[in-house]
Amino acid sequence: MSEPQATAKPLAGYRVVDLTTFLSGPFCTQILADLGADVVKIETPQGDSSRAIPPHFVGDDSAYYLGINRSKRSLAVDMKQPDGLALVLRLIATADVVVENYRPGVAARLGLDIAALRAERPGLIWASVSGFGQTGPWRDKPAYDMIVQALSGVMSLTGEPGRPAVRLGIPAGDMVAGMYATIAINAALAERERSGQGRVIDVSMLDCQLAMLSYQSTYALVAGTVPQPQGARHDSIPTYRSFVARDGRELVVTANTERMWEGLCQGLDRAALLSDPRFASAKLRLANREALWPLLEEAFLARDAADWIAPLDARGVPVALIKTVPEALSDAREHGRGMILPLTDAAGTSIDVVGNPIKFVDEGGLAEDPARYPPVLGADAESVLDQWLGIGSADVRKLFDAQTLVRRTPVQDNRDVA
Repeated sequence: MSEPQATAKPLAGYRVVDLTTFLSGPFCTQILADLGADVVKIETPQGDSSRAIPPHFVGDDSAYYLGINRSKRSLAVDMKQPDGLALVLRLIATADVVVENYRPGVAARLGLDIAALRAERPGLIWASVSGFGQTGPWRDKPAYDMIVQALSGVMSLTGEPGRPAVRLGIPAGDMVAGMYATIAINAALAERERSGQGRVIDVSMLDCQLAMLSYQSTYALVAGTVPQPQGARHDSIPTYRSFVARDGRELVVTANTERMWEGLCQGLDRAALLSDPRFASAKLRLANREALWPLLEEAFLARDAADWIAPLDARGVPVALIKTVPEALSDAREHGRGMILPLTDAAGTSIDVVGNPIKFVDEGGLAEDPARYPPVLGADAESVLDQWLGIGSADVRKLFDAQTLVRRTPVQDNRDVA
């Protein structure tokens, strides 16, 4: 078992073999890398398919890939060659964690026998992320983000009432699965410290989306209801929604307590609503929401959206403008919490990505290693094979000569700035 080293990052010293591609798995392993693990991304000679997703590129690699692969090292291996498979098996034999998002059964067909690997290394943690899990009638079906959003009911809740269902604007099907896999891996590492035994983890994208239904699933299970599209509203709280202001810009308020209801009415200069018997309690406001909403909508049209922030803030009413993505990123840069992360590669190419939201308060004042630019395909063969397996440069060169290993030569920055 690899021993964690004293460091500001809690997973430093742990080794992760990353056999994932596209989004759910790479997002999981990026979190592990952010937390300090040594993540080696094992790619085919063609590379992770996400490297080629249009429309935006920096050098050879897509912006999509660059957003989910920082602080990893890349090894491009032809696992169809016996020497390539043997090399990956040797890396796994020294690893703490393996993460893969193959379809069920593919790992075995590639020559990766999970049971045999864990028999040889009982402390190994193997995490599989798939669309529908390793068991069940749908295990062999292909799955992508929108497929699981559809099957889970998430899309049925998204969009405006009376309109067709809408996919969430973020790839929640993939990313939530990646987060749950990370939670499970960290739990398994903690258990291994006590027992010495690893775990096999089975994370289904569909299961994760069902778990994220939250109170909507409870409403359906307990009350037998069929939850409807939410739009920018809330099923239970009629003053938890968006409004359009005089300038056509939207803002949201979340007045979900009696004190906030009073503040909303006062801030809107609609104090008379407080004495209206139709709106005297949360239950009555919900029952009479169709009468309440036009009154609030009319009130918001009296000012521009930005002009409502101060009077509502002053009365303790949570309020926010609906920002564009560039506006939100600009805010994040100004807030100074490290959520806009600059990365620079060896050639001096620089990009910004969204950083790690997990912040540790380090009383010892230890400086963390900076995040690293996502790796060029196959760029880290010498360092990984030397540090993990003790393979010298001459033997690595032979693997390149036999095309068991490949490496892409970096190109100049041809960034798409459209």
